[in-house]
Amino acid sequence: MTDAERHQALEVIAAEVRACTDCRLHQGRTRAVPGEGDPDTEVVFVGEGPGFNEDRLGRPFVGRAGDLLVKLLAAIGWHREEVFITNIVKCRPPDNRDPEPDEIAACSKYLRRQLEILDPAVVVTLGRHSMARFMPGVRISQAHGTVRPVDPATGARSALVFAMYHPAAALRTPAIERESFDDIRGVPAALVDARRRREAASKEVQQASEPAVPLLVESEPSESTPVSAPPSPLGADDATPQLTLF
Repeated sequence: MTDAERHQALEVIAAEVRACTDCRLHQGRTRAVPGEGDPDTEVVFVGEGPGFNEDRLGRPFVGRAGDLLVKLLAAIGWHREEVFITNIVKCRPPDNRDPEPDEIAACSKYLRRQLEILDPAVVVTLGRHSMARFMPGVRISQAHGTVRPVDPATGARSALVFAMYHPAAALRTPAIERESFDDIRGVPAALVDARRRREAASKEVQQASEPAVPLLVESEPSESTPVSAPPSPLGADDATPQLTLF
């Protein structure tokens, strides 16, 4: 899929999100927030849901939490335009409450299709609800800063997931903010690891698809077929081959 084809496919999903009425969240939204970023990126950041500013503008992470996310990216030399940013729910929950399980389920098809199109090498989760989608059954206090393979059923068919606290939590708690800056410094290494895993998997697929080379079975020598004598051993005066060390 070309960059232009990915962009067009993402726009189709965005249009569906803006018209979606599959859960109660559409009733109070100003604008849906499908997500934005580089369609050719290797890294996708997944938050939890739009807030007040995101709901007004229809863009993800544009408030104070978004400002902190930009600073976190800058700490590793990245810009938000180089990644793709979205959420597990595309409409703002009332009063910024946590998204409910049925709301997450209703929106999951959009996130899955976005990941199928983007095919990221790394998915960075922001917050415990996002993390639960990719690392079910773990606590964010223990899992933040860690990485593991993504279940292909999420849409990211060959990726690693890297867990982080939500920037909003970092704004409330200085200790979490410090941990977040420490954590994000591990994302580039996770990307390098993901690339290596993909390259190794690609080689395995290529080798498996190559036709088998038939074995050549030598015929038994017959009386009319001369057999060469084995080479004579080195004589006493013959020099022994040596390895030249540089």
